[in-house]
Amino acid sequence: MEELIMGMNTDLLHAAQKHAEVEGSYKPGAMTHVSPIYQTSTYILKDFDTAVHLNQNVDEGFVYTRFGGPNADELEKRMAILEEGDAGLAVASGMGAISIAVMSSLKAGDHAVIGDVIYGCSYTLFAQVLNNYGIEITRVDTTDPQNIKDAIQENTKVVYVETPANPTLKISDIAAIADIKNQHEDITLIVDSTFASPYLQKPLTLGADLVVHSATKFLAGHGSVTAGVIVGDKARIDRCRMPYLQTLGQVIDPFGAWQVTQGMKTLGVRMEKTCTNAMQVAEYLEKHPMITNVYYPGLESHPTHHIAKKQMNGGFGGLMSFDLDGGMDSVRTVMNNMKVFSLATSLGNVDSLIQHSPSMSHFDMSPEEREASSIYDGQIRISVGIEDVEDLIHDLEQSLALLTKEESTVKA
Repeated sequence: MEELIMGMNTDLLHAAQKHAEVEGSYKPGAMTHVSPIYQTSTYILKDFDTAVHLNQNVDEGFVYTRFGGPNADELEKRMAILEEGDAGLAVASGMGAISIAVMSSLKAGDHAVIGDVIYGCSYTLFAQVLNNYGIEITRVDTTDPQNIKDAIQENTKVVYVETPANPTLKISDIAAIADIKNQHEDITLIVDSTFASPYLQKPLTLGADLVVHSATKFLAGHGSVTAGVIVGDKARIDRCRMPYLQTLGQVIDPFGAWQVTQGMKTLGVRMEKTCTNAMQVAEYLEKHPMITNVYYPGLESHPTHHIAKKQMNGGFGGLMSFDLDGGMDSVRTVMNNMKVFSLATSLGNVDSLIQHSPSMSHFDMSPEEREASSIYDGQIRISVGIEDVEDLIHDLEQSLALLTKEESTVKA
C-alpha cells in the first residue's frame, strides 16, 4: 500500500496517535478516540526474561515511568515527525531539554559558543553551572555567522543558538551556521526553536544536530503544563536519554505528556491567528510616539527581517519586545494598567501575556550584560494570543495613553 505523505496540520492531529482497545467493551473492537493517560509509575512485566531484557535495554519497552512511557513515547514520535528528525525525547521542562541536550554534548575541558541573546536561565546554565565543571563559553552575536567562525576553538564542541532569540527576536541563519559547524569535527549545533515551533521553522532540515523546545509554550499552548522536547538523530537522542534523562530525573509525567500532545493538535490554527495578530500589533506599536523601538522580525525595520523571511515558514511568531520612552517608570505604568494582557512570565499561550524582561526572564544577567544584549530597563516583551486583535490594540492604546497624560502633568 502506498504510504501517504501528510501535511503539517494532519500530522499535528494524527502522527503517532495511540488508540487503545477498550477492555470489557460490550462490542468487540472498540478503541479509544483519544490516547489514554497511562498514569502509572511502573509496569508489570510478563516474566523474568522479559524483565531482564527490558531493564538491560536488550529489548525496547516500558519498565518504569522515569525511563519513559506510552504518553511520552507518543509525544516524542510526533515531534520527531514534525521536526523531520530520527527520534525525540520528552522531558519535564524546557530547561530540562536544554540542560540535557547541552550536557550530553559537553565534558570538562570543552568549549561552547553561545548566542549573546538567549533566555536568562539558559545563560545561567552556561555561565554559572557548566562553568563550575570546567567548560568554557564564548558569547557572540550569532546573527553574523562570521562571529561564530572566529570564536570556534580546537576544543569547541557545541554551538548553541536561540532563534528567534529571547527577548529581542534576533534571527540567526541556521543554514549558514551549520555550514561553518560542518567545517569542524565533533561540533554539535543545538538550536532552541521555542519561539517559532515546528510550524514556522525546522532547524534540523537546515543543518542543526539537535532542536530543543520548551513545550510549555506554543506546543502545549494553554498555560497548563511544563514540558520540554529534544529532537535529533537517534544516536544523540539515545545519549540524552541514557544516562542523562534517567539519572537526572527530568521525567515528564504521563498527564503532562498527554496535555502537550492534545495541545499540539491545534498548533497550526493557533499559530496562524497568533502570527496575524502579532503583525498588526507590531505595526501599531511601531507608529506609537511613546515607543522608541519595536523588536519583531515580521517588520521590515527589524535588522534580521531578511533572514526570518527566508528561514521561517511564512509567519514570524507571536513574540515581540518594545522600548518605552521613559524607562522603568513608564514600564510600571503600562504593565499595571493592562486589562486584556496578563502580567505573567511565559509565552505561547492562547491568551496574551506581558512581562518586563530585565527584571523577570533575564534578571540573572548583570545590567552591563543586559545592555550589551540590547535588553534595556524600558523594554517590555509581549506574547500575542488569539484574542480579537482590536481588543489587544485597544488595551495597549489605553495603557500607553496614560504615559502621555503623565508627561502632560509633569510639564504642567
